Amino acid sequence: MFGPNPSGYLIHTDEGRMIAILMRSDRVPPKEDADGAALFKSMMAYTGNCRTEGEDKYICNVDFAWHPSWNGTEQNRFFKLDGDTLSITTGQQTHPMFPGRTGRGIITWTRA
Repeated sequence: MFGPNPSGYLIHTDEGRMIAILMRSDRVPPKEDADGAALFKSMMAYTGNCRTEGEDKYICNVDFAWHPSWNGTEQNRFFKLDGDTLSITTGQQTHPMFPGRTGRGIITWTRA
């Protein structure tokens, strides 16, 4: 969905807030309204307070998201930390921008 080399940031604060923004790395400024709509489908961003469960799961209580259907939801993620590399996996889910299309997201973040 975000191409082979997505760009983004994942920030966790000491207070337990998570902020994530992720997008395709090949985005270009829109020339027409339809181009702007396509840009919306090539990114995601959300924030909320998080908690961990067990040794490999965290849950974000979303209060603000790029797509309003995520506001007020809990987003469950599974994680694995290996040195400076954090891998995050979603469970099987339907994406809000693509109704009827299910999948599982896997992304790897490396500390800069």
